[in-house]
Parts: sequence; C-alpha cells; structure tokens
Amino acid sequence: MDPLTGWEEGASLGGPGDGAGGDGEPVTADFWFDPACPWAWVTSRWMKQVEAVRPVRVRWNVMSLAVLNEDRLDELPERYRQGMREARGPVRVCVAVAAEHGQEALDRLYTELGNRRHGEGRALDRDTLREALKAADLPVELADEAESTDRDEEVRASHGRGIGLVGRDVGTPVIAVPGPDGEPVAFFGPVVTPMPRGEAAGRLWDGVLLVAGTPGFYELKRSRTERPRID
Repeated sequence: MDPLTGWEEGASLGGPGDGAGGDGEPVTADFWFDPACPWAWVTSRWMKQVEAVRPVRVRWNVMSLAVLNEDRLDELPERYRQGMREARGPVRVCVAVAAEHGQEALDRLYTELGNRRHGEGRALDRDTLREALKAADLPVELADEAESTDRDEEVRASHGRGIGLVGRDVGTPVIAVPGPDGEPVAFFGPVVTPMPRGEAAGRLWDGVLLVAGTPGFYELKRSRTERPRID
C-alpha cells in the first residue's frame, strides 16, 4: 500500500463510477494539489462543497508545480522561477504529513496552509509552515522537511501518479474518479472563480463528470477575466 494515497498497487480508484461506491459507500475523488496554487485552492474548497451535496469523498494527494516545470525553467519569467523554487518546501512538508500522520492530517494542513497563503496573502515560509502545522494539531518540527531532500522521491512518485493520468501539458489541480469500466476518469481543473456553493457546486460536479467521462472529450476553455477568489 502506498503510504501517501492509500492505494493498493493495481487497484482501481474508489468504487463504481455511478456517483457512489458499493454498499452505499461514497465514490472516492482523488485530488492532486500544490499548496502554492491559488486556482487549486479554490477548486479544493469547491470540492468541500461537493462532499456536502453528493456522495463523494475526497482523497488528497500532492503534486508539485516545481517538478512539473523543472525542464522549462529557462522559458519562464524570473518571478515565476523564484516561485517554483519556493514551492518545493511546502510540498515536501505535505508529503511528510501524509506519510506520517495520514489523510485527515493532510486535509487539515492543506486547509491551514491555504487559509494563510490564499486567504491572507502570506508566503509559505518556515514561520507560516510552523504556524499551520500547529493549527492543524501536527508537530511543528515537520517544517524542517521543507529544507530536506529526503522526501523528494515521494514527491515525484505522488506527482507522477496524478500527472500520468492527464498528461504534462496541464497543471494543478488534477481530479480522478473511477469510471464505469473501472478505469480512472481524470481531468485538470475545473478552474472556476468564485466557487459555486451548495447545490450549484453539485451541478458543476455532475457536469464535469459528464464531459470528462465522454470518450474522446479533451477540452473546454475560455480566457480568464478574474483572479482566483472565494466569496
């Protein structure tokens, strides 16, 4: 069993692809995030709304924008390259928390990090990491993982599982659910702001699954006219 996701090698994601698992169990939606990404943060809060109105349980997984972009850093503006360098630390901490304390702990930490980074506009530096860990009832010493390369293989493995489902020309978030044939239906996004709430969140989920589960469907897109926000 993988210590980060709880996957058994060769096992399918969650339960049947009919919106609920067997014996009344909710379907598992695997969600890959980088805590530095504001769009992934908005989508993650939308998924919290979806859990309340649909038989869905989110299983949180880590991906890394730094890993995703490491082969093309020379093509990026310096401000973005610096952001990629700074993004490695929080991802390492998230992987360490998942491996040592489990899914619920990762969920709590992501919420605390997101509130501080995307709600308050703070950098994900050592002080913020320690504060978020404490608020999530986790050992603050795990902030030391940000400067260590010991977890990098785990980061790459988790990142590879998510990006391997959708291809390298996308980013975070990635969501995967079990399809009717047992194979995962996976997609990047949705990119949405402000997030729908209540039943509106459920309807968006229904629509996303409908198009993502259509064989041969690849893309819907229009230019963004707003910055990511949660109202």
